[in-house]
Amino acid sequence: MGTTDLSTAAPSILAVEFGSVDATSLTQNVVAAVLYFVVGIIVFAAGFLLTDLLTPGSLREHIFVQHRPNAVAVACGMYGALSLVTAVAIMSSSAQLGQGLIDALVYGLVAVVLQAAALLVLEALVPGRFRDLITDEKLHPGAIATAVILLAVGGVNAAALS
Repeated sequence: MGTTDLSTAAPSILAVEFGSVDATSLTQNVVAAVLYFVVGIIVFAAGFLLTDLLTPGSLREHIFVQHRPNAVAVACGMYGALSLVTAVAIMSSSAQLGQGLIDALVYGLVAVVLQAAALLVLEALVPGRFRDLITDEKLHPGAIATAVILLAVGGVNAAALS
């Protein structure tokens, strides 16, 4: 049996090819990421404001000061749905940055309106008002159901974009 000469094999195994680094491309991608992040923040802010309008009192107050679990559940359902839709809107947007940003923003804002419409339809179809649950101190199954419905609607919205 022969032996393998590792002195000639080792350099090819250990060699790593880094290639060249394109600073311009890297800079453009970082700028695009920051701009898409800003679009996401705008969509989330619009979603928060619309959810706040559809619920009694200040949603911020209910969540962060009064610690109302139903407000948290509904808000989390809304934000989970909006994050899903926004991510798919960004992935489905144009490869051209300007058009892609506009695409993602418009799709995201349409999703906010559709999510709000889902809340209104839900309130019309189920007994009682989900709005009355928001201020309750105890977690209510209706708030959890509302959150899941919002996530489901967000999934449908996201699928419609792809």
